[in-house]
Amino acid sequence: MFYGLSNYIKKFLPKRLFYRALLIVAVPIIGLQLIISIVFFDSLWIKTNKGMTRALVGEIKTFMNAYENEEYDKEFLIILFREHLDFNVVYEPSKLLPTEDLERWFSPIDRTLRRELKSKLTNYWFDTISYKNLIDIRIKYGEGYFQFLVPKERVTSSSARIFALWITVPAFLLISIAIIFLKNQTRPIINLARASEKFGRGENVEDFHPSGALEIRQAGYEFDKMRKKNNTTLKSKI
Repeated sequence: MFYGLSNYIKKFLPKRLFYRALLIVAVPIIGLQLIISIVFFDSLWIKTNKGMTRALVGEIKTFMNAYENEEYDKEFLIILFREHLDFNVVYEPSKLLPTEDLERWFSPIDRTLRRELKSKLTNYWFDTISYKNLIDIRIKYGEGYFQFLVPKERVTSSSARIFALWITVPAFLLISIAIIFLKNQTRPIINLARASEKFGRGENVEDFHPSGALEIRQAGYEFDKMRKKNNTTLKSKI
């Protein structure tokens, strides 16, 4: 079973030495980057966004509860939230919530925002794509709705972009350095293989010079000795 599986996998592996050596170097690096990214995304990105979104929805709920309280001045409350919490709040009377569904089910921001809004409010609608730097959240209130325009930075962490940059650039840099070293290491083997192929066909091999790592250089010297010995034998016969 394992033998058959091994042969099946070998069909998809590169045949050249350079690309096989590159796989040995690149696969662990890429695998490590993926593991780190998944752990970071789960433990930091999602949890951080969840906490930030929960705080935002809590502030919206607080505003609406305070707005319903007759003891508070409505205009002053809107100004207070705008200045201190960076909320742009507008009440739209006699308007219905939009029916167009703009939620992106693949987006972590949309999923988290939908989950938190659903847990604290009944009728809501939000849009995270129409504005570049703002989130449009609308909450049903009376015969109309409140519109909250909130900066996206309130629910997203900028460290994710920095992390993605720092984890991607070093990986490409390491692979690029590995490619340079692998070319230098595989070139002597390729030259030795070509020289051996010419020698096997009976052609003269005059431009071969052993190089590379110690083991490869030693094999090159042995091949060169065999080549020179063969040439001497041929000359003596002639």
